[in-house]
Amino acid sequence: MSQRQSLVAANWKMNGSLESIRQLLAAIAQGVNKETQSEVLICPPYVYIPELAGLLDNTEIRLGAQNVSQHNSGAYTGEVAASMLKDFACDYVIVGHSERRTLYGEGDVRVAEKFVTVQAHGMTPILCIGELLEEREANNTEEVIARQLDAVIEMAGIKAFNNAVIAYEPVWAIGTGKTATPEQAQEVHEFIRLRLARHDHETAETVRILYGGSVKADNAKQLFELADIDGGLIGGASLVAEDFLTICHSVR
Repeated sequence: MSQRQSLVAANWKMNGSLESIRQLLAAIAQGVNKETQSEVLICPPYVYIPELAGLLDNTEIRLGAQNVSQHNSGAYTGEVAASMLKDFACDYVIVGHSERRTLYGEGDVRVAEKFVTVQAHGMTPILCIGELLEEREANNTEEVIARQLDAVIEMAGIKAFNNAVIAYEPVWAIGTGKTATPEQAQEVHEFIRLRLARHDHETAETVRILYGGSVKADNAKQLFELADIDGGLIGGASLVAEDFLTICHSVR
């Protein structure tokens, strides 16, 4: 098995103020150093990206964005282009987060377009995939995951995953307090890897797959010990420095 470096990514969603993010970042930066086994990433709201870009300069922490437009420029009021994110040294961009898919109607094709745009600007997409509660209850988890993955493979090609991260987020376990059991999580992560391996075994082995379903300080270690889970995409727990640092230091 390849040695995949774990990644712990904070998705701050639409939370924080200038003052609170400065305090939160200072506390996180203090706990992340060269000894930290995982790569650590923070994705703040767009307006705080310039601030974080400056504050993260001499730290081990990477900077990312929560979303991006699929268009390069033009009359798209309220949108942010990949080139703008690149201007502020963003390394990663989340695409297809379940909240974007469910609340803002982003379908598989649009998500695939965003994935391609991010890579075209020299950044790494974090592709979010996952099923709704009714899809899991109807035993359609694998079908949904395959459809979401295949849309990107079709548009970008399998080799594109050599410079991408996947985040599996069971939508029914986000912000609900429900968490997939470690066995359920591992099962889907393994399915994702096998789906990619149909096209390219080496790519499947090296791509990092994060778990994004209510990872907390007290369940992170158990999840991160599983064979196909390479870290986490962390929501609520990333807003509490102590919890987030515990998660960062839980990697195998």
